[in-house]
Amino acid sequence: MQIIKSFVNLFIFILPMTAFSQSTYLSQGDKAYQLLERLEIKRQNQTQLLFSATKPYNRADVVHQVEQISREHAISNDSFQLVKSNASNVSSISTIDKYNIDHLLMNNVEWVNGNTDFKSKKPLLKYFYGTKSNMIEVNNKDFFLSVNPMIQFNLGKSSDNTNRMFLNSRGLVVRGLIAKKIGFYTSLLDNQERGPAYLNQYVSKYSAVPGVGFYKGFKVGGLDYFDARGYLTFSATKFVNVQFGYDKNFIGNGYRSLFLSDWGNSYLFLKLNTKIWKFNYQNIFMELMPQYRKDGDSVLSRKYAAMHHLSLNVTRWLNIGFFEGVIFGRKDHFDFQYLNPIIFYRHIEGTIGSPDNALAGADFKANIAKRFQIYGQLLLDEFKLDQVRENTGWWANKWGLQLGAKYVDAFGIKNLDLQFESNRVRPFTYSHNNVVSNYTHYNQPLAHPLGANFQEFVGIIRYQPAPRWYVNVRTLFYVQGLDSLNGRNYGANPFNLYTINRVGEYGYNIGSGRKATCLNALFQLSYELRENLYLDLSAQYRKYTIQNEVADPSSNFVNAGIRFNMFRREYDY
Repeated sequence: MQIIKSFVNLFIFILPMTAFSQSTYLSQGDKAYQLLERLEIKRQNQTQLLFSATKPYNRADVVHQVEQISREHAISNDSFQLVKSNASNVSSISTIDKYNIDHLLMNNVEWVNGNTDFKSKKPLLKYFYGTKSNMIEVNNKDFFLSVNPMIQFNLGKSSDNTNRMFLNSRGLVVRGLIAKKIGFYTSLLDNQERGPAYLNQYVSKYSAVPGVGFYKGFKVGGLDYFDARGYLTFSATKFVNVQFGYDKNFIGNGYRSLFLSDWGNSYLFLKLNTKIWKFNYQNIFMELMPQYRKDGDSVLSRKYAAMHHLSLNVTRWLNIGFFEGVIFGRKDHFDFQYLNPIIFYRHIEGTIGSPDNALAGADFKANIAKRFQIYGQLLLDEFKLDQVRENTGWWANKWGLQLGAKYVDAFGIKNLDLQFESNRVRPFTYSHNNVVSNYTHYNQPLAHPLGANFQEFVGIIRYQPAPRWYVNVRTLFYVQGLDSLNGRNYGANPFNLYTINRVGEYGYNIGSGRKATCLNALFQLSYELRENLYLDLSAQYRKYTIQNEVADPSSNFVNAGIRFNMFRREYDY
């Protein structure tokens, strides 16, 4: 990873000679994502919003697009009174959308132009919450700083756990800008958690907490873990943005991603994002960790990855993208040839002996009639076209397919949004012939949390009946083929070598092996007491069964709590 750090030092050296603005990024779970998704679908003249497959979003870009929409609709930042306008899309922006636009600007005030008044009427102790969204805010010409607490307290009861469920998260999030040339961000979060029984089963199986990684035991059946993230960001040129830090990334338009997900643990990365004309091109170089069992204090091994994603706005309503990624199959050794920022790692992989795990893919997104979006991903790990045609279930035909649709203001009901998604991944996808180069990080998949050999269906209802009320209903159903009890490898677990315990060359289809089915249904209701302070209530049901085996007890649980400046904890697997 020294080479990546050296490149960052070089960019920092060059930076003082540049005068290009720089921005931090929207945090994971930010409420602005749902608004931006709606605006993208409802307005087909905001082509920059089509570059939404690569997340997180740049705050400056987001504010620029939203302010443009505000100007077209002549929206007052204070009262949202819609005045006469010749904008063709006036009727498409609801009162609640206007409210959400104002609060997006309030939470990204460092990039807001024009006259805005987000000051609090009564600051706390004269020094805190001088503005509505930040506990501490400094905002002048050459320096911006915001400091906010992060809190989440939940209590609940689960039918599969005799002990009470709880989540206790406390932390701090800081972001800022120096002369609008250097951006910085850090969040520190300490957590103690006791979840449903299937959370502990996952932790016991993989030695990692979903979404985090390293943990310690806490009380009876509890977990204690720390989540720290941070990065620096700046622009090397007018069109090239650089980000270096420890965080997560996501590539895709769906609830899940078959390319790169933010479901797992954070990692060290260097990201270059080039946006010009109708193109958005992203390079990510990562330092990851192979599968391990931690035993005392020791330095963990490393592995490396490089990923490219090229996005093109074909029309004002259609975006297509091309993806490739490679996991370096050499422990604690970075291969300099993969610093090549131009697409086609397959050629490089071949020139160095093809020892690594390279994947390629394509994605698309089409916004239709200002109400619908259709999207999808095709992931190719390995395959032979003649074997696909013969349909014999050859084990090395490894691919994944995602298809989904979104419907905003469904059935004419303002701010009622629906989403349906299907994900299919063939057996042995993401796995490899050595323990280092599988498509994983810190004992968790880099893409879909289920790994491989599954068919999944996702249904989501999001409804905002009033400005401060949020309703979220989500149903997941999947069928997965697991390894046999005698150890036969059916390709569901990407940590298993595809050269070990595989019986035969053919007959592997999605669902082959021990058939497991899961239904996971969730209802969430949230009320925003004040800016970014939520009261949450949720009820969840999960039923997991394996064919011809004694079924695990279903998991029914309810949670209630308070959340401040942070994302919700999810149990969506």
